[in-house]
Amino acid sequence: MDKERLKRQIDFIVEIDQLKRIMRRSRIIGDTKDDTLWENSAEHSWHIAMLAMVLSDYADEMVDAVKVMKMALVHDIVEIDAGDTFAYDQAGNLDKAEREGKAASRIFGLLPDDQRDEMMELWREFEEGKTNEAQFAAALDFLQPLLQNYYTEGYSWKLNKVTADRVLARNEAATHNSQAIKEFIDWLLHDAIEKGYLPDKY
Repeated sequence: MDKERLKRQIDFIVEIDQLKRIMRRSRIIGDTKDDTLWENSAEHSWHIAMLAMVLSDYADEMVDAVKVMKMALVHDIVEIDAGDTFAYDQAGNLDKAEREGKAASRIFGLLPDDQRDEMMELWREFEEGKTNEAQFAAALDFLQPLLQNYYTEGYSWKLNKVTADRVLARNEAATHNSQAIKEFIDWLLHDAIEKGYLPDKY
């Protein structure tokens, strides 16, 4: 047994437990009167991985579902250092890439070199969004918080004063390699607007 390799792997596993402490601005689907029902980034990553497992048939171009699941599990680990940057926070997104790049180097650097390189590559591929898998993973990453907002009657949208035009614009940018998911999101957003979950203005 390579004790040094195992030690580095355990160090990484212990470190990523901190992802459970990174709180997002999305509500867990359920009772919106319970102020404790906020999602953390580890829960978000798990949910994206499950979406990948369940919905991979809807990719327009064939994807390796296991690779998409790996991307889902890896893509937000950097938030341990960089924090969760709210999608509609214009100022926070200015230096997001720099903060997350430094975080990736440190956190994935805890691993043995071969696993470090694999996870860095998965993270970079997701961020660059050029491959079939990365584009499909990004569509799922966009879909997941929309489901949470829709099934909590727009709780987080309203709390953060997010308007319909901003969410619709992100849909155009975020949903590639799945026409079916894009069409579903279009329906969901327009239904949310009609029901008053997603206001045009505040």
